[in-house]
Amino acid sequence: MKNKSTFRLIVAILICQSAGLLGTLTMNDAFAEWYPSLVKPAFNPPGWVFGPAWILLYTLMGIALYVVWQKKKSKNRDLAIAAFAIQLVLNAMWTPIFFGMQQVFYALLDISLLWIMIALTIYLFSRISKAAAWLLVPYLAWVTFAMILNYSIWQLNMV
Repeated sequence: MKNKSTFRLIVAILICQSAGLLGTLTMNDAFAEWYPSLVKPAFNPPGWVFGPAWILLYTLMGIALYVVWQKKKSKNRDLAIAAFAIQLVLNAMWTPIFFGMQQVFYALLDISLLWIMIALTIYLFSRISKAAAWLLVPYLAWVTFAMILNYSIWQLNMV
């Protein structure tokens, strides 16, 4: 049983890390050329912050998913995992929209839906495991910051 549990933990973390990896594959030259040309707010963090922050957040997300996945199969668990999957897809879509397509406004719409889905996922996870829900709180906080940053960049660069 321990091997199955370890396998599930690894799979859950890899699923979440893959969402981030998929996003980085679409960044092409936009991160080096287009993004530096944008006007950014004073609170924009240095670029090196994003990688470590997301690696940590995807790991916490994976652990949260694992905790819920380990619980007895139920309608609540399936609904919570479905909400988690939807927010993960929205998460993976943001980078291709923002960097790949260079669509700051559509990225803002995506991250707004993402925020709602993370909040819903936290609620649904809390009905199954308080620990799993709390593991997603830093993610919600970071996405809140990222949404404000996205909005500010959109406002500062409207032509």
